[in-house]
Amino acid sequence: MTRYEPAIDLDAIEAIDVHVHVDMDDHGHGALPADLSEAASRYFGSGEGWPTLDRVADHYRELRMAAVVFSVDAETQLGHRPVSSAEIAEGAARNNDVLIPFGSVDPHRTDAIDLARRLIEDHGVRGFKFHPTVQGFDPSDEAHYPLYAAIRDAGLPALFHTGQTGIGAGLPGGRGLRLGLSNPMLLDAVAADFPDLQIIMAHPSVPWQEEALSVATHKRNTWIDLSGWSPKYFPAELVRYANSVITDRVLFGSDFPLISPERWLRDAEQTALKPEVMPRILKDNAVRLLGLGEAS
Repeated sequence: MTRYEPAIDLDAIEAIDVHVHVDMDDHGHGALPADLSEAASRYFGSGEGWPTLDRVADHYRELRMAAVVFSVDAETQLGHRPVSSAEIAEGAARNNDVLIPFGSVDPHRTDAIDLARRLIEDHGVRGFKFHPTVQGFDPSDEAHYPLYAAIRDAGLPALFHTGQTGIGAGLPGGRGLRLGLSNPMLLDAVAADFPDLQIIMAHPSVPWQEEALSVATHKRNTWIDLSGWSPKYFPAELVRYANSVITDRVLFGSDFPLISPERWLRDAEQTALKPEVMPRILKDNAVRLLGLGEAS
């Protein structure tokens, strides 16, 4: 087993994509049951399928980008074995010039804290990904605070899906998945009670964009990543805040392979995002958050 350590030449890359899925392992096992995977592809209009980790690394290498890679452990809610975070970390270790692994643990697991610590200490993950809707948990429930404390104590960030999700979209009853669990206001209590935990609110938080901006403005340990939506559909308030109030805590993310970084960059050119803030959004803020060195 090789423990991940980053070896990213910051001068050689142009961006860091903080939201990239590795939802297919090297053995052909997917992170989602077939019906959810197919529904997500229909929702996003993506015909790319789920590339394996080495293919993801090759793609980002060609783009001169680094990528934060992860899957989601939602075994309790979905009744489906997840893609292994340990294997993602091992794959990132062999592609450590471009990949940065985040772990994922099912908050319902009785051994969630022990698993998180093993991913940190043995495998070198650099953060954790949560998806409250898919994992079926209220992130503000204090039952999960010991897990957050373990992540905080390791000095790592926690990334939470917020807002609408394509997972379950179009299926009867959304396959039982509850959107309200991904309201970013639920993270306000977490940010208040864990001021030293850096919290990334993933995606434009439609339909709760103003809630996300309120939390980000009030709690300086919160960040927003811009993944999961084409920039041309970003709410105007999000663009305005990214250009001003929270410009030092906004992060480039694509949601690859559901949205490609190439498409994201093309569409960003059609927005009112200011050219002078783009270096921070694309790279510098992530360098600082992830402890990768001095942003150029």
